[in-house]
Amino acid sequence: MTNNEDKLKKIISHSKEYGFVFPSSEIYDGLSAVYDYGQYGVELKNNIKDYWWKSIVQFHENIVGLDSSIFMHPTIWKASGHVDAFNDPMIDNKDSKKRYRADVLVEDHILKIESKIEKEIEKAAKRFGDSFDKEQFVTTNLRVTGYLEQIAEIRKKLAAAMDNDDLSDLRRLIEELEIVCPISGSRNWTDVRQFNLMFSTSIGSLSEGANTIYLRPETAQGIFVNFLNVLKSGRMKVPFGIAQIGKAFRNEIVARQFIFRMREFEQMEMQYFVRPGTELDWFKYWKDQRLKWHLGMGIPEEYYRFHEHDKLAHYANAAFDIEFNFPMGFKELEGIHSRTDFDLEAHQQYSGKKIQYFDPELQENYVPYVVETSIGLDRTFLAVLSYGYHEETLDDGSERVVMRIPPFLAPIKAAVLPLVKKDGMPEKAREIFDWLKMDYMIQYDDKDAIGRRYRRQDAIGTPYCITIDSETLENDTVTIRERDSMKQDRIPINKISTIINERLTLKS
Repeated sequence: MTNNEDKLKKIISHSKEYGFVFPSSEIYDGLSAVYDYGQYGVELKNNIKDYWWKSIVQFHENIVGLDSSIFMHPTIWKASGHVDAFNDPMIDNKDSKKRYRADVLVEDHILKIESKIEKEIEKAAKRFGDSFDKEQFVTTNLRVTGYLEQIAEIRKKLAAAMDNDDLSDLRRLIEELEIVCPISGSRNWTDVRQFNLMFSTSIGSLSEGANTIYLRPETAQGIFVNFLNVLKSGRMKVPFGIAQIGKAFRNEIVARQFIFRMREFEQMEMQYFVRPGTELDWFKYWKDQRLKWHLGMGIPEEYYRFHEHDKLAHYANAAFDIEFNFPMGFKELEGIHSRTDFDLEAHQQYSGKKIQYFDPELQENYVPYVVETSIGLDRTFLAVLSYGYHEETLDDGSERVVMRIPPFLAPIKAAVLPLVKKDGMPEKAREIFDWLKMDYMIQYDDKDAIGRRYRRQDAIGTPYCITIDSETLENDTVTIRERDSMKQDRIPINKISTIINERLTLKS
């Protein structure tokens, strides 16, 4: 599982061809880093949301849901630090007039060096054949060790510039590495400047008298400012959590890699309010629980890894990311953070309202600490597609593309297929379809040969195909075909629902 940009291109193409994801506003030549979810994409997305919501809210009696507004009072973003500190380092090329994230230019330069290492390894592997020892080659080949030393030195300088917020050092590093603009090929750069990622707009009847407000860059603050409302109306006791799924917006300078980084995206977040001093125990608990949730989708553990933050955000005293091995390598999928009491304290200070909890056991008031789990819905969607996409050569030499989406997340749970459009088969198939659609997303398809219909369902990840033939009309049995194995069994019609449900219930 190494970097595989070719696989990402295939996933993007497949997503469009089969109705998972479309470029937004495509008939007007599109809008950069904005995407629409198609007929199967929206079903998969809803199924992921449902899985998260049930596991977080429905299965925990002390966690409740919330749906806060995208527009919020602008002072909220002052209190949270977003107005002053939610920035990326920006640099422009004077010749192409294109804008880039300065740190991403450096990261891209590192990727080019890494690709040189990969080429050296590939050449050596061909030269030495079965006797090739990759680990020994990487640690002893002078060219490769030189590249690795270059990467380490660049990373050290980049980290120092970013940590110290030294924009002039960042520009010097770009000059030192002789990084050119991908469009113009020139090194005619401006100074590096900070660029705030929040989208601003106006509220009010007249633009002259309107107040500037922001599209929320995260969903968490909507939870924090509703802490007292939920605490009182829900008669909550610490520890308790508030969960939310919602859109967030960031004016990314560089938005790329398909739906991995977009300007409009969806988050699934839960803020867990705990007694001060217990936060690190709860942090460990949620770190373990969240990995179990991911593995519960049936994706193997080797696709995931934990990454501990070397440099903590100003509000945190512990932070881990769950990273997934996407086609472009291991990237952040979910963050688990111990946020201390930073957010509630800040809103208490800026609002002038007392935001505290009276603990009946301790007989005292305090501002609770917070443990956060925050996962990108769009990134989870991409992780499921990345794992699921398979190209297979079958025993007869033919090929198929199959989306091995975990069955309970699959957009369509079963397809009902009459073998031919005559002899009463379509009528019987419609009867079965109408019966199953009350419980599952089912698709009816009678176009083309049965083999082509199977391939279509494989390509959208449908776990089961139910074929109605002449024998069905004689003895009320159907053929049920399983997606991954392509195994076919003859079963009674009244067993269809039982078999489908065995693989689709969260209990299993």
